[in-house]
Amino acid sequence: MKRKSEKRRPESMKKRRAAQREEVELKSDIHISVSDQLYFAVLQQKIKSTADRHCFCIDDELSYENFYADFGPLNLAMFYRFCCKLTKKLKSCTLANKKIVFYTCGDQKKQANAAYLIGSYAVMHLQKTPEEAYSLLVSRNSTYLPFRDASFGTCMYNLNILDCLCAIYKALQFGWLDFSQFDVEEYEHYERAENGDFNWIVPGKFLAFSGPHPKSKMENGYPLHAPEAYFPYFRKHNITTIVRLNKKMYDAKRFTDMGFEHHDLFFVDGSTPNDSIVRMFLNICENADGAIAVHCKGTLIGCYMMKHYRLTAAEAIAWMRICRPGSVIGPQQNFVEDKQSSLWSEGDVFREKMNEQENGKLAVTRILSGVDDITINGSNKNKMSKKEEAELYNDEGEMNGITQGDKLRALKSKRQARASTGSLSQEEKNIHSRSSQSLRILLQSSGQSCKAVVNPSHLPDASEKRKRTRTSLPANSVGGSSLCHSRLARSLDSMHVVTSDREPVCREPSCCRRDTVNLPNLNMLQAPRKTHCVQKTENSMLFTINALNETMSLHTKS
Repeated sequence: MKRKSEKRRPESMKKRRAAQREEVELKSDIHISVSDQLYFAVLQQKIKSTADRHCFCIDDELSYENFYADFGPLNLAMFYRFCCKLTKKLKSCTLANKKIVFYTCGDQKKQANAAYLIGSYAVMHLQKTPEEAYSLLVSRNSTYLPFRDASFGTCMYNLNILDCLCAIYKALQFGWLDFSQFDVEEYEHYERAENGDFNWIVPGKFLAFSGPHPKSKMENGYPLHAPEAYFPYFRKHNITTIVRLNKKMYDAKRFTDMGFEHHDLFFVDGSTPNDSIVRMFLNICENADGAIAVHCKGTLIGCYMMKHYRLTAAEAIAWMRICRPGSVIGPQQNFVEDKQSSLWSEGDVFREKMNEQENGKLAVTRILSGVDDITINGSNKNKMSKKEEAELYNDEGEMNGITQGDKLRALKSKRQARASTGSLSQEEKNIHSRSSQSLRILLQSSGQSCKAVVNPSHLPDASEKRKRTRTSLPANSVGGSSLCHSRLARSLDSMHVVTSDREPVCREPSCCRRDTVNLPNLNMLQAPRKTHCVQKTENSMLFTINALNETMSLHTKS
């Protein structure tokens, strides 16, 4: 019996020494209390569970699939699986009296992802603010490596853990993140390249997907999908609009012929869009009846979220990368940050307009941000040049999807075209109406006047001349006659531009020039032309001028 007890003593001593070593290691590593039962630890090596604590690690279970030098944050499906695992442990009856220790012992990249997971869990399930959760993570002077983009080269923009926590917080507020409605199997299925490679960024509003190709095939081991492959899913989820931002790999009519709206807003992959493209994208999305599928960059979606949800640039980038890793790369990150303040201002204007519409102060039926000339601080930043319009509307498929902004631009272009072709202004219309009224009176008396020239024996007396003169001309003799004649010439000149198929009319006849008018001689010279007008009555404009000249002559003689 003694020998057996002697054998057992060394074994028990080893266990006690091992437990002591673990306690020393725990004191030297970082331990953070998240709640009364939950702890987060950054350790040098793996630890085991004991009678009073339960330890677990996900460093090998949930691993980020990088593109280049990027390493996180972990996507939405991985965050969901982590939340399910931790919630199950916290609700377990067998672990009710134990401390739950979530730890990481990996490199700095693993530590950053672990801190992002536990911080996001605290925001989502423990009702902590992003700032409170982040302050716990850094309470022991711990630092974490910032996330970077999925480009190859030097990092141009740092995305911190606090940015990710704020993105989770905003997503919860706006209803984008709801794990009770989240289908993790569907997310992971459609995220795969062979199944479409698409993710919802804003559920029910924005779906980011890989650009379709002319036909479905395998190319260099990578699956390519034709537009028709997306039709069933798009119809099921009320996706009505497709925005293509990259090069044209398929005919847009394949979407439009099936009832989808399609828009092309091309800019070079990895680059940043110009202001015209940003404005057009926002206008399209604000007036779309259903959800919008965008391929394949997230920059413009981020602009929409900043304008309409007042996300910061970092929050927008963080949320897009959580939903769809690899979004927003290189200079696009700084571009989104630079656009933040202006888009916030535009969003404030938009919401003010919408509030006025809801309160009945403005009788409008469509979203007011579609107006191109909405200005901020009195400056018009939305005016497009003709060159930019040509670049944007160079695809037949795009013209099939007419938005409110497109209609307004079309109306503006029509007005400009009318002005350039010599259409009548309001002042000219008034002059033309007055001249037409005088012409009708002149035409009634012109037949008798011309007959009088043919047969001089039937000339009317002076009283008849005066009556006819008073009904056809102003009462201020020669000055008024030349003014009326000048207005008539202007009206005829405008009509000549519109009705170019008629016989040409002199822009300014010699009888309209005030500096050369000599009424007695003009009457003698115009007599043969009056006879010619009687014989050629089909030319109404020349006949009118001649009738006016004859009346002016009679008025002068009287």
